[in-house]
Amino acid sequence: MNKTDLLRNLPSVDELLRSELVADLRESLPHPQLTQWIREGIENCRQKILGDESLAENSITEFILSRVRQRKEADSGQSIQRVINATGVVLHTNLGRAPLPQRAIEHMNEATKYSNVEFDLASGRRSKRGGRVTQLLSQLTGAEDALIVNNCAAATMLVLQAVAFGKEVVVSRGQLVEIGGGFRLPDVFRAAGVTLHEVGTTNRTYLRDYEQAINEQTAALIRVHRSNFHLSGFVTEPTIEELVSAKRPPEVAVIDDLGSGCISDLSHLGLNEPTVGESVRSGADLTLFSGDKLFGGPQAGMIVGRKTWIERLRKSPMMRAMRADKTTLAALEATAEIHLSGNGSKEIPVLRMLSAEVSEIQTRCQSLQESITSLCYCEVVPSESQVGGGSIPGSILPSFAVKIHGQHVDGLARRLRECSPAIQARVSEECLWLDLRTVAEDEFQSLASSLVQALTDWTQDKASKA
Repeated sequence: MNKTDLLRNLPSVDELLRSELVADLRESLPHPQLTQWIREGIENCRQKILGDESLAENSITEFILSRVRQRKEADSGQSIQRVINATGVVLHTNLGRAPLPQRAIEHMNEATKYSNVEFDLASGRRSKRGGRVTQLLSQLTGAEDALIVNNCAAATMLVLQAVAFGKEVVVSRGQLVEIGGGFRLPDVFRAAGVTLHEVGTTNRTYLRDYEQAINEQTAALIRVHRSNFHLSGFVTEPTIEELVSAKRPPEVAVIDDLGSGCISDLSHLGLNEPTVGESVRSGADLTLFSGDKLFGGPQAGMIVGRKTWIERLRKSPMMRAMRADKTTLAALEATAEIHLSGNGSKEIPVLRMLSAEVSEIQTRCQSLQESITSLCYCEVVPSESQVGGGSIPGSILPSFAVKIHGQHVDGLARRLRECSPAIQARVSEECLWLDLRTVAEDEFQSLASSLVQALTDWTQDKASKA
C-alpha cells in the first residue's frame, strides 16, 4: 500500500476516543489529556509514513495507541508519588529532602481543613499568622523573634531587600556561592536591589577586610555558610563572633545565612555543622536557615534574630508574596515541638537516619539479602552514605548496602522505579546498590516484596532475550 493510501487510512481522533481499545484509558485519564495524546500519536504516525518508514495498514492503530501508552507511562513517572529512598543520601534533593515526622504529617492533615491559621480561639479575634511557631522558634534558638517564609532563598531575598535596598552589603569572595538550580548569590543581590561589596580573596578573608570596606553606603555584613562545598588548605575567614565584633555603626546589621538549619550539636556523629543557637548567641542580628534540611521539617525559610530587624522584615511589602501556607506552618510547629521536647533523634527521620548504628544497618541488609539470594548474585558490603541536600559537604557516613551483581542492572533499577511505592536505588560499578540507612523500618517489608518481584521479572526478561 502506498503512502497516500496509508495516510487516507489514518483514524480520526473521535474514532479512537470511542474505541474499546482505549476503554481503560478513558476511565483513568482526563478527556482533554487523552485527546491530546491521541492527536499527537496520529501525528507521529503521519510523520512515520511520510518518512518512508515501513508500516503495515493493520499496524496503524497499534502504532498510535503504543505512543499514547508511552506518554501515559512517562506522565505517571512525573506525578508526585511516594518513593522509598535506598540511595543512602539522607537529604536527597530530587526526592524532596527531609521526610517529615509523623507528628508533623498529622498536624499538616488537620490544617488542610478549616484551621485557625490567623484566628485566636481564646479571644475570638484575628491573630498573627504563624504566631505560635515563631514563638517556638524563639524558645528553641534563644532569638528575640522569628519569621517564616516559603524557602531559604526567599529569606535571603527578603532580608537583603528590607535591610539593604539601594545600599551595600559586604561579603567575602570565598562565600559567593551558587545554590541549587543555578542561582548565584550575586544574582540574588542584584534582584534584591543591593550592591555586592566583595572583600578578601577566594581562600583568605580577614576581619579587617570587612572593617575597611564599611562606608556610608554600607547596610550590612553577611556571612554565607558554604553548605554544598568546602575549602581546605591555606584558608581563613572570620567566625560569626568575630564578624559581630567588627567596628561598625549600630545601624549596620550582621546577617548569618546558615542554610542547613542544624539545631543540635552533631559532632558526636563526626559531623561538624554550625548550629542556629550558636549563631544567635554570637550576637548575629539575623540568622537564616532552611526548614527541610537538618531541621527536619517541610520546605521553608526561617529567619530568627533581633526583634527590631524582624519587625522591619514583617512590614516589608515582599512579605505577603513570600509567606508560608497553613500546612507548612502546621508541620513546622510540630517539628519545633519535637526539637523542644528533646526527642529529635527518635521522632525526626533525618536525625534518626544520621544517628543509626552501622551494625543495625548491616543486620537489616543481611535480612534483605536472605530474601533475594535465590534470585540473583548479591552480597552485603560496606557503603558510604551522605547527608546531601547542601548540608555538611564532604561528610561521609559509614553504612552498609546490598550489592546486586549482573549485566544491565539499569533495567532492574527501572523496574524498581516502576514499583508502588517506587524504589530509588544507586547504580555504581555496574552493580545495583541498596543502602538501607535511608530506608525507614515501616518501608522495609514493602522494599523486600517489591525487590523480589522486580528481580523475578528482570531475570525472566533477560532469559527471553538471551
